[in-house]
Amino acid sequence: MKRTVLAVLASGLIALCMGAPAWAHHSFAAAYDMGNAITVHGTIKEVLLRNPHSWFVIDVKDASGKVEQWSFEAGTPSGMIRNGYKPTVIKQGAEVTIKGFRARDASQNRGMLRELTTADGQVYGMFGPQEGPGK
Repeated sequence: MKRTVLAVLASGLIALCMGAPAWAHHSFAAAYDMGNAITVHGTIKEVLLRNPHSWFVIDVKDASGKVEQWSFEAGTPSGMIRNGYKPTVIKQGAEVTIKGFRARDASQNRGMLRELTTADGQVYGMFGPQEGPGK
């Protein structure tokens, strides 16, 4: 009896662990509305190049002048670097314009980054013809 219970618990733990990678990975389309393109202009608060995806956090002034924080999910750090972005390129306080897609939950100030443009015109993208600086 004791062995049976132990075997069932071990099997359950193994099944749970094997399913975790599939549960952890998600499609961008699951979290972001690809039919709801947005453009946001603001200043960089933080750039997080970490796996599984990079994040660009920016402060954006709304129409009344109130500052709202927006977060944009981007590609993997290695993918962003392959597309021309380097960790030293954008400093805190730098002005940027981000084009992307809004989160499906519109109550969140979140989006998926498609293209980031710096004040000097450098463009960094996640996919498509915008990949790399200046494209």
